[in-house]
Amino acid sequence: MNQAHPHALHGTRHGHPQQHDTDGQAEILDLDAEVLAEHTASITAWLPLRTAPRRIVDLGCGTGAGTFALLDRFPDAQVTAVDASTGYLQHLHARACARGLEERVRTVQADLDDSAWPDLGSPDLVWASASMHHIGDPDRALRNVHDALAPGGLFAVVELAGFPRFLPEGAPEDRPGLEERCHAATDRFQAEHMPHRGADWGAMLTAAGFTVEGKRTIAVNIEGSRNEAIGRYALSGLQRIRSAAATELSPEDLTALDELLDTGSPRSILRRDDLAMRTERIVWAARRG
Repeated sequence: MNQAHPHALHGTRHGHPQQHDTDGQAEILDLDAEVLAEHTASITAWLPLRTAPRRIVDLGCGTGAGTFALLDRFPDAQVTAVDASTGYLQHLHARACARGLEERVRTVQADLDDSAWPDLGSPDLVWASASMHHIGDPDRALRNVHDALAPGGLFAVVELAGFPRFLPEGAPEDRPGLEERCHAATDRFQAEHMPHRGADWGAMLTAAGFTVEGKRTIAVNIEGSRNEAIGRYALSGLQRIRSAAATELSPEDLTALDELLDTGSPRSILRRDDLAMRTERIVWAARRG
């Protein structure tokens, strides 16, 4: 994620190992999983599966948002969780042990841009949430997934339409539109580091030999009053955006952003009662013939 959603500023978290700031990134991924749990469950319920899968791969698993949603949805399944980051995999394994699920989870550390892919067995379902746009050669990756899937198996690609927004349009009061300017300031960084963000995955899946059997766009709009994690998510996300946008923002915008990020300030984003998480998730379900 996750990517780019909470993974927008994570470099290529699923494609190449990253050892720096793993804890900070893991926090955003865990917050993303908590806030979007209901939406993720709705996606797993929507998947056009012919039978309940027994062997599942979570490709670019991060800290396990998809892994645990899939384990909950399919109680007879085992999940192979794949990521480049050993830190994320250790975090996921610890969570699995805490929930008594360690017998149903296998972790595999692998860089999906390497020429040699890991042995994924012959899964019935492959899940990739906010991970495909991080891969340098997604066409090759899609072919690898196609070849690994059992005949008739399903590949679910989940992407988010950019990093979520949290502030209302007129906020903060002294610098309206600050959040959008912060995102605009990181656009060049995003385009350079993640050229496949926003790709037409339907066409790419078809080109790789899949039959796309479903596409769904889910509007996400969760009021902060419904989930206290939204404030923490907004704080963590904007902290990361600041590091990438600082040189592009005006001094006035930077000052206003720092006030939002100062948890001791009366203007702290954690003290606002008008936050909401707004984004879109797009899901493609593609079958191997």
